[in-house]
Amino acid sequence: MTIHIVPRPVSLVECEEPPFVLDSSTRISADAGLGDAAQLLGELLRPATGLPLTVGDIGGIRFLVDQSLADEEYRVAVDAQSILVHASGRRGALHAVQTIRQLLPAEAFSPELRSGIVWSVPAVRIADRPALSWRGAHLDTARHFMPPEFVHRFIDLIALHKFNRFHLHLTEDQGWRIEIPAYPRLTEVAAWRDGTVRGRHVPPWSDDLPHDGIRHGGFYTRADLEGFVAHAARLGIDVLPEIEMPGHAQAAIAAYPWLGNGTEVEVGRGWGVSPHVYSVSDRTLQFCRDVLEVVFEIFPFEFVHLGADECPKDEWRASAEAQQRMREEGLADEDELQSWFLSQITAFVHERGRRVIGWDEILEGGLPPAAAVMSWRGEEGGLIASALGHDVVMAPQENTYFDFYQGDEETEPLAHGPLLDLAAVRAYQPVPAGIPDAQRSRILGSQFQLWSEYLSTTAQVEYMAFPRACVFADVVWGTPDDGTFLTDTLPAHLERLEQLDVNFRRLDVGESA
Repeated sequence: MTIHIVPRPVSLVECEEPPFVLDSSTRISADAGLGDAAQLLGELLRPATGLPLTVGDIGGIRFLVDQSLADEEYRVAVDAQSILVHASGRRGALHAVQTIRQLLPAEAFSPELRSGIVWSVPAVRIADRPALSWRGAHLDTARHFMPPEFVHRFIDLIALHKFNRFHLHLTEDQGWRIEIPAYPRLTEVAAWRDGTVRGRHVPPWSDDLPHDGIRHGGFYTRADLEGFVAHAARLGIDVLPEIEMPGHAQAAIAAYPWLGNGTEVEVGRGWGVSPHVYSVSDRTLQFCRDVLEVVFEIFPFEFVHLGADECPKDEWRASAEAQQRMREEGLADEDELQSWFLSQITAFVHERGRRVIGWDEILEGGLPPAAAVMSWRGEEGGLIASALGHDVVMAPQENTYFDFYQGDEETEPLAHGPLLDLAAVRAYQPVPAGIPDAQRSRILGSQFQLWSEYLSTTAQVEYMAFPRACVFADVVWGTPDDGTFLTDTLPAHLERLEQLDVNFRRLDVGESA
């Protein structure tokens, strides 16, 4: 096959007919409900082609409603006279937009006018739909702040690859990134740290580490965040906000010491698991509710991520207040105290008509049926959760953590974990083989993670994300691999990323950022 689409369609048939050629007379039209996709196609193609590609009366490119198709399903039929797109709604039509872009010459992805190119689309018949409903990309903006314009670019890049979930990690020990008007010190204090640990930092945690002394930080205003949500929605992507609790809370505690357990701290400068966690006081619980009220106003997605991972209990063991809470609630130990804390917040979230999702530690102590689990410590947590009737997003670190090395540690930039190369990404199967059908239906999908301890620049983020994200897109879309994706499809696709000036890792082993 000479046509290479990422992710690969379920069915693509090349036809022995002349191509459709875009020119100054080409028009785009759309049935009711698909106009957004038609407008987007024109906007994406105008910079490189210089063609007007206006949307209006019936033209050569037509978006047609077909209610027989599933939500994200689409059809594309191309001949010399027309490009016909069939979809039941905007999500399927938006996927078709990304496919049509990839049917054009790679220069169509250029942000600048490219002259002397025939903008031809080969005659094909494509029938396509994803296998998984959750195809996610995670970006940690808390450990290293990412400028708003880059977040928009990142959303554009994952939309190109037909991801439909953007997991935005907003709070950590090392930085707080969301503006909460009732708590101004979160952006005045918690959003900034006085330095960043030099080189690799392995446990244990320390608040007194050698650091670079460079002030780092930033935060997103409500307008910024609403801009992310609107931009993502236009591209068919839901934004999942993550607000960590009760652990990974040192930055917030630095801003408001009463949130903690009696120890005044600074915003974290190192990596790992901080011992400083939220207190279990009524005042702290109300703070969490107040923050989430703002989150609900900004983010319309049904899920909110509470983190709920890596919560050390030493401060609670030494805290008279925590021990009193345990006695009052009849809790046997500090693990049950964490479950009690999360149950208070989970009940609040569900009362507001939203659903909680958390890393697999959230399972400990039990969850209400509506809560979902993101399995990161391998797949075991996901298997347990699905057997208990919970929805699951598989995110095992050994398969989906793109802050892991891509090649030889001697030649690659500093990274967080062991080797995770392209072949290992492509070999991953998000739905474990052999699980019962009832559990299989609970596996919503999977996502890749970009933790930013060692990603201090946007160029580094792109280097670690691509081309692994291209490969992962193929995995979660669900088209079986015939062995040619890495050898044929991916090299052709990287020509498009070249046009977009993405700082991807070259396929030549050993080339670094």
